[in-house]
Amino acid sequence: MPMKNSHSYSRYPTIHSSRYPKRRKDYKNQILHATLSSSNTDSLPCSTYRQTYGDWFVDAMISEAEKDKDIVIVHAGMGMEPPLKKFQEKFPDKFFDVGMAEQHAVTFSAGLSCGGLKPFCIIPSAFLQRAYDQVVHDVDRQRVPVRFVITSAGLVGSDGPTNCGAFDITFLSCLPNMIVMAPADEDDLVHMVATAAHIDDRPVCFRYPRGAIVQMNKSVCRGIPIEIGKGRVLKEGKDVALLGYGAMVQNCLNAHSLLSKLGIEVTVADARFCKPLDIKLVRQLCETHEFLITIEEGSIGGFGSHVAQLISLDGKLDGRTKWRPIVLPDNYIEHASPKEQLALAGLTGHHIAATALSLLGRTREALLLLY
Repeated sequence: MPMKNSHSYSRYPTIHSSRYPKRRKDYKNQILHATLSSSNTDSLPCSTYRQTYGDWFVDAMISEAEKDKDIVIVHAGMGMEPPLKKFQEKFPDKFFDVGMAEQHAVTFSAGLSCGGLKPFCIIPSAFLQRAYDQVVHDVDRQRVPVRFVITSAGLVGSDGPTNCGAFDITFLSCLPNMIVMAPADEDDLVHMVATAAHIDDRPVCFRYPRGAIVQMNKSVCRGIPIEIGKGRVLKEGKDVALLGYGAMVQNCLNAHSLLSKLGIEVTVADARFCKPLDIKLVRQLCETHEFLITIEEGSIGGFGSHVAQLISLDGKLDGRTKWRPIVLPDNYIEHASPKEQLALAGLTGHHIAATALSLLGRTREALLLLY
């Protein structure tokens, strides 16, 4: 039964995260979380602040919430994060902190959705794992339009393997009703917030990594919904196709720059969607390139596996197409700086370029690129 007053929940006391141990603040020096390495060259002076994906997300959410009174945020004990405080101050009745109870956050979001609201459920990738049963049975199975915002996706630097967001692409893209997408940059993140706000017939999720944004100058004023299941080509070449997913598209562009200097023409495509996959784009890349490499900051069984399923059923792998996946290694990556972790995982632009060179039979150049 639809709720007559969407703000009536404000009468109930909020479950504040202060009653529970704080994930990154109190545990920083304990064994579950690593201390910052003194060799971390990515650190910035205390007086320096760079905008993060989280900042852009909250600005986009404020823009959408100003237009749509039904949009609300549900989160699990993340209220201490500065970007979310900005939303809370502007829309206190649209902001629900359920404490560190991810399972409840998911089911509560499903209930709000059934009551006529449009919940954005914000949970870090590593902690969404504990709410998987609720995602499957309370949301996806019933096709309830909950919008999952998956933060800290991929490698998380000094927080190490316990907070690493490695598995969300895999465990969400196998669900029948879930739309799974990831932005390549901050502009696309704004568009995906708008896209999620307009999807009202099924659940949807999008992920973004921890840390600073790619560009520093704001180029998007408002989000425009993206066509569901539609990727895009950013660079065109004829020798190798790089199909990136999410933040790894930037590393594909770095690889493009390295390979261009060696006279290799590279296509760089941004998948945008893992599910539904842009079938037309994948087939086009296979038809026009002998070599296809998929790149993602996630575990085996994720985006690359969906591409492999498609091209194997199409018979593309029986012919001229040679496909290689680049994913997180099948082990837990210990704490290090973000730059070091990417190198350990083989996800840097140099590693992507080296994979392309190896496929082209230029093994010596591939080795020189890495050492």
